[in-house]
Amino acid sequence: MGRTSDAKNKILTAARTLFEQRGYSALGVAEICKAAGVPKGSFYYFFESKEALALAVIDEHWTAERRDWEQVLNTDAEPLQRLQRLFEATEARQQAAQASCGAVLGCMFGNLSLEMSNQADALRGRLQEIFEAQVAMVEAVVSAARERGEVAVADTHEAARSMVAQLEGQVLFAKLYNNPARLNTLWPSCRALLGVQDDPKAPVHA
Repeated sequence: MGRTSDAKNKILTAARTLFEQRGYSALGVAEICKAAGVPKGSFYYFFESKEALALAVIDEHWTAERRDWEQVLNTDAEPLQRLQRLFEATEARQQAAQASCGAVLGCMFGNLSLEMSNQADALRGRLQEIFEAQVAMVEAVVSAARERGEVAVADTHEAARSMVAQLEGQVLFAKLYNNPARLNTLWPSCRALLGVQDDPKAPVHA
């Protein structure tokens, strides 16, 4: 059982790395298995198709990312500080990826959305669910900030959706230019979107 579980984990780990670096369409099952160091037969023991594997990778990645988001957003810090820390953490992850492999990898969910949204309904549906979950998490903090009179937005849901869209867009630019510093403008832009009137605070570090 231990070795069986290990084989599945190796496939998931290899697939996640390859999806992040090269996307989905260009990869075949044989290449994924080779990178994982497992026989091709092992793949079909765990996954009925490459799409099924992609869904498993997406779920695994979201489990980890959601935990990271919760650690930042579900704290006793002031709402605006929590939002700022989310953007700082995003920039730090892209910097770490660049330092590790020489390139900004971007967001797996955003990358797959661009590549696969018109080709695989199951993947598209799952990615939609994840982005809606992100919007809900951000909206809860925006609502808390509005209750404190710190932001001026009429519709907290649409404000949160716009913030997630800005986050994805800036991460895309960071990937395109291989420059995580592109994310430096994200927090000031979101402050303007939220209608924050006071002078920006000094950067908050987690």
